[in-house]
Amino acid sequence: MRIKVMSWATIVSLTVSCAWAGDKVAVDYINPMVGASTNAAYGEGKTFPGAATPFGLVQLSPDTVTGGDNGPGYSYEHKTIEGFSFTHMSGIGWYGDLGNFQVMPATGPLQTDREQAKSEFRHDEENARAGYYSVKLGRYGIRAEMTAAPRAGILRFTYPESKASRIQIDLHRRIGEKERWKQFSKQHVRVVDDHTIEGWMYCPYEDGGWGRGDGHVTYTLHFYAQFSKPMTAFGVWDKDQVMPGRKEYEGKNGGFYAEFSTRDREQVLMKSGISFVSIAGAKANLEHDIPNWDFEQTCRQARDLWSTALEGLRVEGGTDAQKEAFFTALYHCQIDPRGTSDVDGRYVGGDNRPHQSPAFTYRTIFSGWDVLRSQFPLLTIVAPKIVNDEINSLVQLADLSGRKYFDRWEILNSYSGCMIGHPAVSVLADAYLKGIRDYDAAKAYEFAKNSVNTTYNKIGYHPGELSWTLEQAYFDHCAARLATALGHKDEAAEFARRAMDYRNIYDPAVGNMRAKQADGSWAPWHGKTSADGQGCMESNPYQQGWFVPHDVQGLINLMGRDYFLAYLTEFFEKTPLTFQWNDYYNHSNEPVHHAAYLFVYAGQPWLTQKWTRIIMDHAYGPGVKGLCGNEDVGQMSAWYVLSAIGLHPVSPVDGVYILGSPLFEKVTVRLDPKYHQGKSFTVIAKGNSAKNIYIQSARLDGKELNRAWLTYREITGGGTLELVMGPEPNRQWASAPENLPPSLSGRPQPTKTPGGPSDR
Repeated sequence: MRIKVMSWATIVSLTVSCAWAGDKVAVDYINPMVGASTNAAYGEGKTFPGAATPFGLVQLSPDTVTGGDNGPGYSYEHKTIEGFSFTHMSGIGWYGDLGNFQVMPATGPLQTDREQAKSEFRHDEENARAGYYSVKLGRYGIRAEMTAAPRAGILRFTYPESKASRIQIDLHRRIGEKERWKQFSKQHVRVVDDHTIEGWMYCPYEDGGWGRGDGHVTYTLHFYAQFSKPMTAFGVWDKDQVMPGRKEYEGKNGGFYAEFSTRDREQVLMKSGISFVSIAGAKANLEHDIPNWDFEQTCRQARDLWSTALEGLRVEGGTDAQKEAFFTALYHCQIDPRGTSDVDGRYVGGDNRPHQSPAFTYRTIFSGWDVLRSQFPLLTIVAPKIVNDEINSLVQLADLSGRKYFDRWEILNSYSGCMIGHPAVSVLADAYLKGIRDYDAAKAYEFAKNSVNTTYNKIGYHPGELSWTLEQAYFDHCAARLATALGHKDEAAEFARRAMDYRNIYDPAVGNMRAKQADGSWAPWHGKTSADGQGCMESNPYQQGWFVPHDVQGLINLMGRDYFLAYLTEFFEKTPLTFQWNDYYNHSNEPVHHAAYLFVYAGQPWLTQKWTRIIMDHAYGPGVKGLCGNEDVGQMSAWYVLSAIGLHPVSPVDGVYILGSPLFEKVTVRLDPKYHQGKSFTVIAKGNSAKNIYIQSARLDGKELNRAWLTYREITGGGTLELVMGPEPNRQWASAPENLPPSLSGRPQPTKTPGGPSDR
């Protein structure tokens, strides 16, 4: 197809047509640049700035770097772009994966090495919006634009006049590669006609990927790509060997290029469908999602998909900066778990064979250790179908792989072994207890039981492991809740007994949880803020020691209420206001994400209100520095979304949401009639402002509310929570013992202050 030459005025007009016009609506506050850096000076959000659709297969985004601990492949401080690839991960560390099918437009002599072909760029010539990204490549004078559909993407390149314009595709690129040249990977490409190529990329873990290969992720990505302008010349390469005119090739370090002459400001488009199943699937995905060459229409459709995805939450009040942070956070919450099913429902299952299901979308990238805390409790309210899909996917994987237990960090059917615990058990139990049940519950329970039993230690703790011991106790509690709901009384009682094992590692002498040796003696103590040799996962004893979400009152009873409050207050007061990586309340990482809500259990809800508002004000914001740490596949953003609404769970599986300090004057949550009883839930914060952060009084559906927590049923039953806000704490509201959140250990015991060394 021939694309006519357009003037710069026309190009600018077309670009604007894909943006908002007039008053801003929710989708216009999305800024994909929020957190788009791997550099600590910018907050290390590790997000990608390119085009995607809600929970879609395609993330078409720029790449500034390959290899190293640069999960998104893009970092704001970099000065050059090496290409634009079709798949990306959002906010992860550990070297990342994907970044496949990297496309680069160019002019002049052919450079097949991405390091040699890269171009400088400037941020003032870069534009990122929901479903759209563009940048000018200074080296070539080419404007690159891209947008995405759920299973396909389209790029539009505006070239200068040139007899040697080119689109080149790096087929062996993978973000977490071990070495520059692959040894085990394979790529296949075939020229179908003068507009079309097809092929696949086999990406085994031996050459890198997730955890630089340690995550054991292997997959094959198929593509079906078309050019709007016929190729006048083409060829393939493998390393430094170029093979002009080659119509079909299979190699280990392959690439493909298409050449054509262009007039000044001529636009050439390229589009491609991708599939983890087959080339036929990639072709069908492209034909379904982007059947024509209308870039603007595809861009508008992507924007419309995001508009629909955001309709579940409406806000009134707040600043533009707060709305940008809020709606971008909601955007980041809806990138994963991404669907991997083709348009016909086919997907590659846990046995690495094609399967088909019209009942659910197969999903991947379950960052369980992170997302169990905020993202999935949020999705049970705003997108329960996604939760149902994810549980079906995890059950299928456990079944078809033959492992019969859940992975804790799943990516592309790999049991990556990343992090600790059994987060899928929490997500499953939470969903089942909330009525999200469109899966084989009996089979899911068996896999949940197998999961927690594979790691339980009969001595009641994990030797030398503080984090494992506490997390095992919580996941045993989750298994107990699920077993009870399914009628397995004896098993429920045993799991409930094990859930109290956290008490085995509380040491009054140091006033903190402490790892124990296999012989029952205490492990060496290096201080509460030292991570050295104390059995903590990405944390220290001070941070991890608060993780008793299922029995906070029991923890208070162990510590004594006065000491608990003093210790928790110090934890926050010694935290730097950047909230970046530190030894105290380290919001950059997940183990502490529930901690600000613990004050409510001790009868001081105003401190929860104070600290949650401070965290929202300082750990989040607009622009590239708007995240204080790794986005972690939706978790960091989900904490903000829930907290901005004014509530957050401490123990997700127990369906209790603790009240904090709402960020907006009014938030309305639309509910799903298939999964929820009510139509909408509204939070009104009267007099809310930057100074009026404290709840003075509350009413739920017109009735006085004297507790600082709600149940999931109260939220999803619909109705209105009305809060009156003020500049000073109301120490009488919701602080009485009878109004504290439910806990396994019941009501508080008499105050006591344990002894211990001064470094407590």
